[in-house]
Amino acid sequence: MKLLVDMNLSPRWVKALADAGIEAAHWSNIGANNAPDAEVMAYARAHHYVVLTHDLDFGAILAATHGEKPSVVQIRAENARPEVIGKQVITALRQMAAELNEGALLTVDPHRARVRVLPLYLNKI
Repeated sequence: MKLLVDMNLSPRWVKALADAGIEAAHWSNIGANNAPDAEVMAYARAHHYVVLTHDLDFGAILAATHGEKPSVVQIRAENARPEVIGKQVITALRQMAAELNEGALLTVDPHRARVRVLPLYLNKI
């Protein structure tokens, strides 16, 4: 698994992930800093990345499009620095590697991790 770190997360995530044996690249080294989320998603899909983000829009894109790839990992914490929540994220990545390789939305917060297999469908009320 390789991760594409979104612009809303520090480039320090790349080193933190590499130190844990996980390949990662920060979007700032790939595309425009103001690229729309759809462009980041398209790049990740084409190059077999899992998107790591602090932005809830990526999960919404997956739900709206019923996308099967790329997988997305959302950090749901006020402080998304790798020094604060990196251990939880790395543990969740390892535990959910099979699901992420197949297509999943993984949400990590300071207390738990939740995974949903793609494609996502909105519940009709």
